[in-house]
Amino acid sequence: MDFKSVALTVAQVLPALDEGGVERGTLEIAEHLVKAGHRSIVVSAGGRMVHDLVATGSEHINYAIGKKSPFTLRWVTKLRKFFQQQNVDVVHARSRLPAWITWLALRGIPFENRPVWITTVHGFYSVNPYSAIMTRGERVIAVSKVIRDYIRQNYPKVDEQRISLIHRGIDPERFPYGFTPTRQWQVDWSQLYPELNGKFVILIAGRLSRIKGHEDFLYLIANLARLGLPVHGLVVGNHKRKSDYVAALKRTVRDRELPITFCGFRSDIKEVYAMSNLVVSLTTKPESFGRSVLEPLSLGIPVIGYDQGGVGEILERVFPKGRVATGDVAAVTQRAGEFIASPPTVARGNPFSLRRMQEQTLALYEMICNERQ
Repeated sequence: MDFKSVALTVAQVLPALDEGGVERGTLEIAEHLVKAGHRSIVVSAGGRMVHDLVATGSEHINYAIGKKSPFTLRWVTKLRKFFQQQNVDVVHARSRLPAWITWLALRGIPFENRPVWITTVHGFYSVNPYSAIMTRGERVIAVSKVIRDYIRQNYPKVDEQRISLIHRGIDPERFPYGFTPTRQWQVDWSQLYPELNGKFVILIAGRLSRIKGHEDFLYLIANLARLGLPVHGLVVGNHKRKSDYVAALKRTVRDRELPITFCGFRSDIKEVYAMSNLVVSLTTKPESFGRSVLEPLSLGIPVIGYDQGGVGEILERVFPKGRVATGDVAAVTQRAGEFIASPPTVARGNPFSLRRMQEQTLALYEMICNERQ
C-alpha cells in the first residue's frame, strides 16, 4: 500500500504545549498534516498553545506524559490502548520522558500492528542512558548538522541510515524580506521607547538566563558607547521566575548608566526586529538551531553571532559576515562598529524554510510506513 494515497494517523508526543521551539515545531507539523488530508493528534499535558492546535484541525489528548514522577508510568497502558483503538500509524516522540513512555507502550503491541516510532533530537542533551532513548527511534530526526554530529559522536552505535537531517525552518511569509511595521505601530513604539529615536538599535532576544549571553551584550554596548557611537541596546525576553541574575543585569545597566532598555516579552517580535539595526546572538553554549537568528535575517536585518552550533550553521549559509569567534566580545564590538559605519546588505531568501521542513517530515512518515509493508 502506498501511504501517499491514504490518510495517516500521526500522534506527536511531548510534555506540554505552553511555549518554545519544540512546541512551535509540533504545531507546524500538525497543521501541515491536516492540510495534507491526514489525521493529526498531539498528546501532552496541555497549555496555552492547545487552542491554536485545535483551531487548525488537530486533536489534543490530555495525558501528563512528561511529568517526572513514578506515577507517570500509569500512562503506558492507556497509551498502548489508545494507539491501538485509534489505529495510529506514526508515533513521533519529541522529548525524553514522553519517548520512554511511548517506547514502553509500543513494546506491548505486536510488531505487525505497532505504529512506526520516530524521535527528534531537538538539543544537546546530557549524554547518558536516559537521553539515549531519543536515538532509538526507527528513524531519528536531527534538526541541524551540528545535532547530527552530536548523535554520531556520542551515540556511535546508531546506524547512520536511521538518522534523517531535517533542518527546522521559518515561514518567509511570516517574516517577509524588507518588512516595515505600520505607521501607527511605529508611532506607538516611538512614544513607548523615545530613547531609541535616532539611535543605532542593537537587539538581543530570548529568555533571560546566564547561557544566553546577556553579560557579553552589556560589555558590547558599553564598548560601543565608550567609542562615542550612537548606539542603544534593546533586551527582549523575560525570565519565568524572579531572578537574581536579571536583577543584577539591570543593576549594572543602572549603575554604569548604559544605554540599554529592557522590554520584557514582546508578542510583536517581527516588528521589533524590523525596528532594530542589528541583532546579536551571544549564547555561551551552542544552540541546536537558532530561530532567533534566522527570523531577523529573513527580514533583511543583519545578525552578528558566535560561530558555534546551529547559529554558526545558519550564519555560514545565510550571512557569513556575521560570524565571530565564541566569547570574543572585542571582535563583536569591531564587527558592530563596521556595520554602523557601513550597513551591510542581507541577501534575500534562505534555505531554511518551514515548508521544506514540513514536506520532508511528512515524506519521512510516508516512507517509513511504506517500508513496513
